[in-house]
Amino acid sequence: MDLVYDQEKTDRYRRRAEELVAQMTLEEKVLQTMHRTPAIERLGIKAYNWWNEALHGVARAGTATIFPQAIGLAATFDEELLEQIGDAVSTEARAKFNMQQKGEDTDIYKGLTFWAPNVNIFRDPRWGRGHETFGEDPYLTSRLGVRYIMGLQGHDENYLKTAACAKHFAVHSGPENLRHSFDAIVNEQDLRETYLPAFQACVQEAKVEAVMGAYNRTNGQPCCGSRRLLTEILRQEWGFEGHVTSDCWAIRDFHENHYVTSNAMESVSLAMNNGCDLNCGSLFVYLEKAVQEGMVDEKRLDEAVVNLFTARMKLGVFDAKGKNPYDEIPYTVVDSPEMRKLNEKVSERSVVLLKNKDHILPLKKEELHTIGVIGPNADNRRALVGNYEGTASRYVTVLEGIQDHAGDGVRVLYSEGCHLYKDRTSSLADANDRASEVRGVCEASDVVIAVMGLDASLEGEEGDTGNEYGSGDKPDLQLPGLQHDILKLAKESGKPVILVLLSGSAMAVAWEEEHLDAVIQGWYPGAQGGTAIARILFGDANPEGKLPVTFYRTAEELPDFEDYSMKGRTYRYMKQKALYPFGYGLSYTEYEYRNTELLSGDIGGGKGVVLRTEVKNTGKMDGIETVQIYVGLEREDAPNPQLKRVVKAPLKAGETRQIEVLLPKEAFMLWDEEGKQVLYPGKYHIYLGGSQPDERSRELTGKSVQHLWLEL
Repeated sequence: MDLVYDQEKTDRYRRRAEELVAQMTLEEKVLQTMHRTPAIERLGIKAYNWWNEALHGVARAGTATIFPQAIGLAATFDEELLEQIGDAVSTEARAKFNMQQKGEDTDIYKGLTFWAPNVNIFRDPRWGRGHETFGEDPYLTSRLGVRYIMGLQGHDENYLKTAACAKHFAVHSGPENLRHSFDAIVNEQDLRETYLPAFQACVQEAKVEAVMGAYNRTNGQPCCGSRRLLTEILRQEWGFEGHVTSDCWAIRDFHENHYVTSNAMESVSLAMNNGCDLNCGSLFVYLEKAVQEGMVDEKRLDEAVVNLFTARMKLGVFDAKGKNPYDEIPYTVVDSPEMRKLNEKVSERSVVLLKNKDHILPLKKEELHTIGVIGPNADNRRALVGNYEGTASRYVTVLEGIQDHAGDGVRVLYSEGCHLYKDRTSSLADANDRASEVRGVCEASDVVIAVMGLDASLEGEEGDTGNEYGSGDKPDLQLPGLQHDILKLAKESGKPVILVLLSGSAMAVAWEEEHLDAVIQGWYPGAQGGTAIARILFGDANPEGKLPVTFYRTAEELPDFEDYSMKGRTYRYMKQKALYPFGYGLSYTEYEYRNTELLSGDIGGGKGVVLRTEVKNTGKMDGIETVQIYVGLEREDAPNPQLKRVVKAPLKAGETRQIEVLLPKEAFMLWDEEGKQVLYPGKYHIYLGGSQPDERSRELTGKSVQHLWLEL
């Protein structure tokens, strides 16, 4: 896919930035290195605030489309869809920016530099910010991150549509309450195999404009001042030409929490000297004195400011109005019918069907008189949107979606069931104060839909959540509060019970898998999520999503949360059976693979491997199959078979499609203990199908994937 603009244009922007920066005083340059920058009227420079968010829609700046949370987007396994979403987000971003500029509004969240996506690896389900990511797999995270960035930045030959930012660089995934002082110790193999690939792809393939450092240290160096990360790897090894920003107020952690420096002057010097260009915060005000006292070379400061103004020039904000095609995007595109339609489609495609006993789903409306809807997330708007969200003009909760879909012909009874995490819904009531209502609703209903899980008040970023769940992290994987008890009450009614989980992470629902009739993972499905889930429940849409994370049976299976070794973590390294495996998800139709063959098998020669298969929709409903290709090497201590390619295959009922795939040489290479990529001799296994090749997936689907092998 063509990238935004060539090197010659980038160099031209940089020369313009150099000419502009050369006219600034030391004080003016320093003030341009913090996220809230003042105007320099004599040079025609407007005030600008670099801090803006677009994790799954334009955030924190008024009305905008709220797409499903990033983890839900990952469940689509569809990189083309991610670019379409990124393009929609940047269209709304430009429309809002154009409107704001007319009013001279340069406040926070009003710029074109968006601090998204989050391409950290969701290595542990207890991490509160995991739902901001694209899951646990480096390959999937890379593909989705690259395409989301391409959607945000656009493909105009002269201008960036918006500027994206890959964060948080690097080796960052909790614990939240330790992030300001934590040292993530990681060996070179895990660093290269797990924690860096998505960042490298975002830099080298997507040409992401910005990279944000993490709060923590990595192997002793604070990430926002790490020479190893920011200079040696990012700039020198990968050739990154954009700008680096700190996470917010992370630089003061250098001396206040990491104790690698003694004071603010030393901290800003360490950050600036090692490649951090922009301070989210205000500590870089000390740079003026640091330059004067020789702690920072003014040439390095100039380089940082040039990097920043090059980004603004790529966005076209210094050019005459009319030269930039994005200046013409009208405000009316925001929250338009087209955006709502896309959002609903994306929500549908993110839903994962985990269990469907005796094909109870889809529900047949004509056979139902009364539907019971219970649970604290049934009518919870917060459970639709996750975090880093905008404001929707209309929210549709799962309860509202079911009510709208059922119409006048089916009665819908509702009970909150219990508080999301407390033992009562009213502080003056006795514990479990909705139990009798739950019994009444279940007794009167033909089927019970229980909507449980979490919301972003429990799992999320430190400071954004309450402390009930460890500053945003989960203490365990259980449903909080009385949710499990309410599910048992529903089961005791003898009525079919369908569980809809709204959460941003894996929950331990082994009892629910064993005893309930159906289980759906809905994530945080966006402002239109209730409509989408109702369409899934009633069969107007076919579930397509696959799990981008492993669902474990219990937190006791997990290594220590603070251990950044990948041993025993995620589908690539775990030894035990999952409850629900990575890559798993059911459909209302069936897919059959046949005539799978290797067309060529030249790994060592550099051309890679070409394979071909036929996929047939053998059921009675149209659907989209997610063809997953895994590669594993027979070698001691090699990872389990790893995802190396995904193909989305839309198939009408009865339709067959032939798929041909190239697996490049890199798909077969592994990283050694020294952090070098190696193509080992041995027997390579290639697996192709609708899931990964593990035993648990075979148990759940009743199918084996296609298996090919070759030897090097």
